[in-house]
Amino acid sequence: MFLRRIERRKNGKTHLYWSLVENKRLDGGGVVQRHVLYLGEINSSQAEVWRKAIEVFDADAGSSRTLALFPEDRCEVAVDDASVVRLRISEMRLHRPRQWGACWLAGLLWRELQLDRFWAERLPASRKRTRWDQVLQVLVAYRLIEPGSEWRLHREWFGKSAMADLLGADFGLAETHKLYACHGLLLAHKDALFSHLTERWRDLFNANFDVLLYDLTSTYFEVNASDLPEGAKRRHGYSRDKRPDCPQLVIALVVTPEGLPLAYEVLPGNTADSKTLRTFLSKIEKQYGKARRVWVMDRGVPTEAVLAEMRASDPPVQYLVGTPKGRLNRLEKHLIEKPWQKARAGVEVKLLAQDDELYVFAQSADRVAKERAMRRRQLKWLWARLGKLAAMNVKREEMLMKLGAARSKAPTAWRLVEVALDKESAALTFSLNRQKLRIARRREGRYLLRTNLTDRDPAALWQYYVQLVAVDIDQTWRLSRIKGWRVWGNAGKQGAAERQGCRAGGFEFGDCRRVRGDEFVEGPQHFDRAAA
Repeated sequence: MFLRRIERRKNGKTHLYWSLVENKRLDGGGVVQRHVLYLGEINSSQAEVWRKAIEVFDADAGSSRTLALFPEDRCEVAVDDASVVRLRISEMRLHRPRQWGACWLAGLLWRELQLDRFWAERLPASRKRTRWDQVLQVLVAYRLIEPGSEWRLHREWFGKSAMADLLGADFGLAETHKLYACHGLLLAHKDALFSHLTERWRDLFNANFDVLLYDLTSTYFEVNASDLPEGAKRRHGYSRDKRPDCPQLVIALVVTPEGLPLAYEVLPGNTADSKTLRTFLSKIEKQYGKARRVWVMDRGVPTEAVLAEMRASDPPVQYLVGTPKGRLNRLEKHLIEKPWQKARAGVEVKLLAQDDELYVFAQSADRVAKERAMRRRQLKWLWARLGKLAAMNVKREEMLMKLGAARSKAPTAWRLVEVALDKESAALTFSLNRQKLRIARRREGRYLLRTNLTDRDPAALWQYYVQLVAVDIDQTWRLSRIKGWRVWGNAGKQGAAERQGCRAGGFEFGDCRRVRGDEFVEGPQHFDRAAA
C-alpha cells in the first residue's frame, strides 16, 4: 500500500492530488492497483494548512503538543524540525475500515426526530443490561443505509459499520436473537410512535396532513397452505405478484404526498380491497381527530356506499379516486363534447360535473408515448409469433398450448387480435381488430378520475394521483429488492413485528419481503396477535 500522487495543471497552476492505493497481484503475475482512500489536494503553497497533526503528551514539558504528520517526500524543508514525523509509506496498512458517514447521518436523523428519547422511555434496559433502544437504532440505521436480513446484519454489516463506535457499545448489539426479539417489543407502541412522528414532522418540515394517499399491496409465502395453523392470516387471495398458488398477506398503507407514513395494517390474504377503506377512515379520525382531509385512492378501493358515507359525514371527507374503464364507456359521449384544458406542461384535462361530483379526464403526453410504445412492442412480437405458429404443422392441443403461452406474454396485444383455430385441421388464422385498436389508441395515456373537490385546480388533482402511483411503485420496488422476510416468533408477544421495526425510525418505509417456508418460524397464535 502506498501514496500515489496525481499532478494536474489548471489555469497555469499545478495541482497535486493524493490517493492511498493498494497493489493487487493477479494469477497471471500482473499487478493492478486498488483505490483505497482519496486524500484530496495538497500543494506547496498550502503545505502548512494540509498537514495533519497528532497530539501527544510531552512528559518533560508537562503539556500536550502536536506532531505534524506528513508524507516523507514533502518534508525536506523541515527535515531538522523535531515535530515532523517521517512516514514509511511502504509499511502503511489499512485495518478494519468501517462505514462512518452514513451511520453518523442516520444517528443525526434519529436524534432530530427525538426517537432516542421516545424509545429510551419505552424500551428500558433488560436485567441482562441489553440496551433495546440501541438495538432498535442499529436495525433502523441498517434498513436506511443497506437494507437486508437480520442474519446479514449480524454476520457482515455490523462489523463493517461504525455503529458500535458511535453508540459506545460492542458487538452485543448485533447478537442474532436480540435482533429478532427486538421486533416483538415494538407493536405495543405503534400508535404512540405515529403520533410522535407526526408532531416531529410538523416541527421539522412544517408538514400538513390534509392530503392522504391510501394504497394496498401484498407479499406471498412459498409454503404449503394446508400446513398453516387454523385462523392464520396467510391465506389465498387475489395475487398482485401473479402467484395465486401461494398464501399471502395484504398490507394497507396511508402516507402523505411527501411519503411520510401515518398508519398501516397487515390484513388476511383474502381481504378484498373494497372492504378496507371504512376501517382506515375511522382509524385515522380516531387517532388524529376530525379534519377536512383529501383521500387519494386507486379504483377498486372505495365502494359507492363508502363514497356516499364520505360525502355525508361532518365535516365531509373529500376524495380523489381512479375510475373503472366501464364508467368511461358511459361518460365518453359527454366527455367528447368538452374542450381540452391545459393543466400543466404535457398534461391536458377535460372536466365534467355530474351528481355533485367532478370527473377529470386527464391526458398525459408522456404516458401516451410510454403506453403506445409498450403496446406496439407487444403487438409486433405477437404478430411475428402468430405468423410462426401458423406455419407449424402440430396437433390442435399443442397449438392451443402455444397460443396460451403467447397470450400470457403479450396480454395487451392479444385483445387487439382475432385468432381462429380450425377444429379439424388445427389451421391457425389471425387478423387485426382495427376497431379495438382505434379504441385502445384513443385511451392510451388517459385516466378518468372522480372527486368531490369541485373547487380544486385540475393540475393539483393530477399531481395527487401521480403521487399515488409513485407510492405503489416504491412499495413494489422494495418488495422485490430484498431477500427473505425473517419472522421470529417464540413466546409471549414476540412475533411478526418486522414491519413495525422498519417504521420505528420514521424516515424509512418498511420492507415486507418474500420467504421460503423453511425460513419461517411461527408460533401458532403469536403471528395474528402481532398484526404485522
